[in-house]
Amino acid sequence: MYDLPYHKENNPKAVKAFIEAHPFAFLTGSDEHGRPVATQIPLLFEERDGRQLLRGHFMKNTDHHKAFLQNRNALAVFTGHHTYVSGTWYSDPHTASTWNYMSVHVRGAIRFLGGNELETVLRQTSLHFENGDPESETVFDNLPLAFRRKVMHAIVAFEIEVDQIDTVFKLSQDRDYESYRNIIRKLKDQDEAGRAIAAEMERRTAQLFPDVE
Repeated sequence: MYDLPYHKENNPKAVKAFIEAHPFAFLTGSDEHGRPVATQIPLLFEERDGRQLLRGHFMKNTDHHKAFLQNRNALAVFTGHHTYVSGTWYSDPHTASTWNYMSVHVRGAIRFLGGNELETVLRQTSLHFENGDPESETVFDNLPLAFRRKVMHAIVAFEIEVDQIDTVFKLSQDRDYESYRNIIRKLKDQDEAGRAIAAEMERRTAQLFPDVE
């Protein structure tokens, strides 16, 4: 991944918050022959007994299910807003344009879970995305028993024990103050993604430029 020290997020709480705010991850691995597989699914982050875990589920007998049965190494990529940054916005415009974005890469070994744990994962997931409302008709425990049995036969739950987290929060931290403030101004006039990146940059201004702010 893009790996420069000034584009890192070193606050564990901020990294956790980012994962929780952007749970729809790009989960990748490879089979026994080294062929890549990928799927996009929601993943829940947990801290339990001093360990960090990702939990989720997907359909059985798909390419990624079969691959992870053969090779347990998994990479989950969580991404947020991203936007183009024109070189013309810098104090010295005679330089290349770039792209600002935020991304967290989580690596670990995947472990498939049994029937009771599958129920737990489905209950946790449905409650989480229904904002914790136990009365919601689509929460796992409120679904018809026949339907639950049918879908549980076709899916498998898993957890990934995290052994490495890498981050890229590329937010023009390497630019001078004039360029940084002008990038923020320009992005505020862009679409939702641009405005979101501008807001994140603005939150970091005092930390990056303590002698100016």
